[in-house]
Amino acid sequence: MNYWPLIGVAALALGFVLRLNPALVVVVAGFITGLAAKISPLEVLEVLGKAYTEKRFLLLFLLTLPVIGLLERHGLKEHAQRWVARLRGATMARLLIAYLLMRQIASAVGLTSLGGHPQTVRPLLAPMAEGAAQAGHGDLDEDTRQRIRAMAAGTDNVGLFFGEDIFIAFGAVLLIQSFFKEHGLNLDPLHIAMWGIPTAICAFVIHCIRVLRFERAMIRRLHSQRAAEVAALADQARDA
Repeated sequence: MNYWPLIGVAALALGFVLRLNPALVVVVAGFITGLAAKISPLEVLEVLGKAYTEKRFLLLFLLTLPVIGLLERHGLKEHAQRWVARLRGATMARLLIAYLLMRQIASAVGLTSLGGHPQTVRPLLAPMAEGAAQAGHGDLDEDTRQRIRAMAAGTDNVGLFFGEDIFIAFGAVLLIQSFFKEHGLNLDPLHIAMWGIPTAICAFVIHCIRVLRFERAMIRRLHSQRAAEVAALADQARDA
């Protein structure tokens, strides 16, 4: 077996590590793989062109990335944090729970693209959660910010995963139907999706509890850190 074509994977990883232009890295890695597999440059170009023309609809997803980048460059995160900080009664837990409910309902009717890590969590949800936490409990250290971002990403995952199981045209529902049909049981996709509702409700309740516990633990940790800082300042004052 010829393992030389795998060198293209190494070239791809190296290019991303060096933070080179992603499109250039992919094209160069493709040529390296093709040449290692003893494919002529013209044939490699043909493969790349065919893949582009057949899968160009996937590029619609990539259009969101530069848009989000421009919004972040012009202060989208900062505006989201300031806006949440002005809302009365807005806490990190309430914000994440509201988003979880919206994400589950939207996914249940097939609108899975309304949320997501690149288009919603990173530019909006995580900064808003940080802003709500900062408005209620003061400045946050970097570790706390990273924990909040991770919880925001996990909230999106839970809402999508357990919400889309209710959508009758979801691939998993159709897979379950075909599995049972192969074993002599004819089930309607609607009935299968309906059985996903109790699971989605349980997931919602459990994750709400996790978010509330996370917020309480965060508050205790912040208070203990500030108490330790005050004690350290008091010791320094006595020594002086």
